[in-house]
Amino acid sequence: MLSKGEYQTVPLSVLLKRELANEKIERPELCHGQASQSKKGEDFKLVKTECQRVLGDGVAPYSVFGFLNGWSFSRHLELIEALASRSSFSRREIRFTSSLTLMLVSNKHFCVDLLTKIIAVDLLFDGHNGSAAAIYAKENLLQNVLSAIPPDLSRDEWIAALPRALVAGFVKTDKDFQERAKTSGTTVTFVIIEGWVVTVASVGDSRCILESAEGGIYYLSADHRLECNEEERERITACGGEVGRLNAGGGTEIGPLRCWPGGLCLSRSIGDMDVGEYIVPVPYVKQVKLTSAGGRLVIASDGVWDSLSAESAVECSRGMPADAAASQIVKEAVQPKGIRDDTTCIVIDIQLPEKPNPPAPPPKKSGKGVFKSMFRKKTSESSSNIQKDFCEPDVVEELFEEGSASLSDRLDAKYPVCNMFKLFICAVCQVDIKPGQGISIHAGSSNTRSSRPWDGPFLCSSCQEKKEAMEGRRPFGDGRYNSE
Repeated sequence: MLSKGEYQTVPLSVLLKRELANEKIERPELCHGQASQSKKGEDFKLVKTECQRVLGDGVAPYSVFGFLNGWSFSRHLELIEALASRSSFSRREIRFTSSLTLMLVSNKHFCVDLLTKIIAVDLLFDGHNGSAAAIYAKENLLQNVLSAIPPDLSRDEWIAALPRALVAGFVKTDKDFQERAKTSGTTVTFVIIEGWVVTVASVGDSRCILESAEGGIYYLSADHRLECNEEERERITACGGEVGRLNAGGGTEIGPLRCWPGGLCLSRSIGDMDVGEYIVPVPYVKQVKLTSAGGRLVIASDGVWDSLSAESAVECSRGMPADAAASQIVKEAVQPKGIRDDTTCIVIDIQLPEKPNPPAPPPKKSGKGVFKSMFRKKTSESSSNIQKDFCEPDVVEELFEEGSASLSDRLDAKYPVCNMFKLFICAVCQVDIKPGQGISIHAGSSNTRSSRPWDGPFLCSSCQEKKEAMEGRRPFGDGRYNSE
């Protein structure tokens, strides 16, 4: 014990290490790998490592990772036509949809000035409704999200604004694309990593999972396939849609649950205007914060997830560097039955800088400790005690989660950043609204706040019509209402 007047001294080397450790905590290193095996040539990957954006408190460079997965029902077309020719059921039009996955990743090492050139447009899709929605979303979605975030925000404010900005950006992209009267559609998984905060927005069935340094698995996206989402089935039927399987005649039903008219297996997407406006673009959003222990993201198309569980995917690749992990996951997915679909995977490791590549795990060794070795720097015995001082517990903190399809819920002013939505600017499309012409997002809803029409955010008349259609309260083009 120190006597009065005496103070414990700390070596300069320890102070320097503390300062360095604190600096590194704000700047994770991102290591990524990608792999794919193609059957129809409909999966497309993207890696952009040189982008930047300007914040109120400085410049924050980031990287963009992505892939396109164009999918269709073409492999079922002959069967559908044959069934329709002999079935008592009238032929149901089938929608063909493409899938877009974008990962927006913070990285302090790179910068570039163009955001719109995310994916080259010379991509191939094999589907009856083409790739128009995927290409349009690729070219406009990111900018629509960013335009919904006020300028000059601090870093923390920018992160807090992301959930609502993602909703506004998704809906605006869908609305603008449908105004072009094209019928293709796309699913989207959008991942933003800012420091140690990971924000994921998704519509469709591509999946993003997180494996923490301790081996815990966290699902950061939602699966909007009707087959496995009872809440979405109830929402669609309440809005006037029909959910059922393909009728093969004689009472025999085959295949997954689909939404009719259209036959789409998903309840949320961008585009698909002729399927029904109860197929909504409002994304499920989840935001989590990692400690400096880090973690690993696995983002993959349904070609992976139809074959592997999340546990199998992380287990088969545990201890491998990101590029080898992506290859191993794809290999495991196609090995049992061969390549039945385009199979694409991107792996991103989030860790402290200057970490060596993780060693291959010992034979037959498994468990949480193996993965954690990826994020623990090997140090000499003399510095081991210092390292322990800065070792944070492996905790994944949930900052935000919301999956409601209601714009009234998702754009509500109760969310952070009080000045995000201006009084005379549409909360979705960002157009100016004349005084007295804005419509509260609560207008006409069952929300108790609906009696306060001055309570924003506000929508322009066009976006209000879009909102009503998504809620089943606006007529189709032939005058029939979605629901009573």
